Amino acid sequence: MKRVILVMAGIFLIIAASPAYPYWIWTPKTGKWLNPKTMVKPSPKEQFYFALEFYELKKYDDAKREFKKLLKAYPKSFEASESQYYLGVIEEAKDNLYEAFQAYQLVIDKYPFSERVQEIIEREYKISESFIAGQKRKALGVALPVENPAIEILTKVVENSTYGPLAAKAQYKLGLLLKGLMRYYEAEEAFNKVISSYPDSEWVEAAKFQIAECRAALSRGPAYDQGAMQEAKQKFEEIIKENPEAALSAEAEKNIKKLKEKEAEGNYNIGLFYEKQKQYGAARVYYNDTIDNYPDSPWAAKCLQRLEELDK
Repeated sequence: MKRVILVMAGIFLIIAASPAYPYWIWTPKTGKWLNPKTMVKPSPKEQFYFALEFYELKKYDDAKREFKKLLKAYPKSFEASESQYYLGVIEEAKDNLYEAFQAYQLVIDKYPFSERVQEIIEREYKISESFIAGQKRKALGVALPVENPAIEILTKVVENSTYGPLAAKAQYKLGLLLKGLMRYYEAEEAFNKVISSYPDSEWVEAAKFQIAECRAALSRGPAYDQGAMQEAKQKFEEIIKENPEAALSAEAEKNIKKLKEKEAEGNYNIGLFYEKQKQYGAARVYYNDTIDNYPDSPWAAKCLQRLEELDK
């Protein structure tokens, strides 16, 4: 009798100590008390459809728990790859975009022969666009684990695609993203990969234009780089020569005009420097060079004015 009382007391204590789970089941086969919440179905297929029911009812937390149980119990099954995919879909549905990307990437890393690979690449690309557009988490105050998720995601899209339909586009977008962050050398490298890795893609001419713009941006930076300016002009001129009728050529011409104005300004400032040092002959050389080579620039008029002052 005492033994029965002790057993019953033990059951009561187990139940009382686990308020999250309403009951436990004694299994003679294992000789243990098991909680139904932690039990897995006899086969991966049964477990998968059990989890899928929760997903279809939009009970996402329950679905996540059941999919994760399947991954732990049947990691090498076909249903495991599908479960990992649905973990990504759930995170995306909850607007946890970075976690969704991580879950999707695990499908490619662990199950590279999954039929979902191309779909996952497309989903990852769309997630990168959301981050580029500035979409944030719904949960305020939660910091992302990386500073710029779109860079990581686009890099993975390129790696995953190899020569797939999104590879060249993702590589080009990666360059644009880096350029927007003023990481011009990295951006140039990304654009050069578009040209070298996908020479027949529609993004090649645009990549050439962006490389020229990166060179131009470097020449306009705080540290004036005349070499970068000359390279930028050369690259813009090549674009015009190769595609005289293209819309990019019109933009290239505008950029060349801006670069010439920058060169004229540089000449004027050098002439002004020599003039202040009373090296008037050297000053005249730079003023005259500006007038001769950049006659339409506003700096040419300023140089002419300085020459008139020197003559006086």
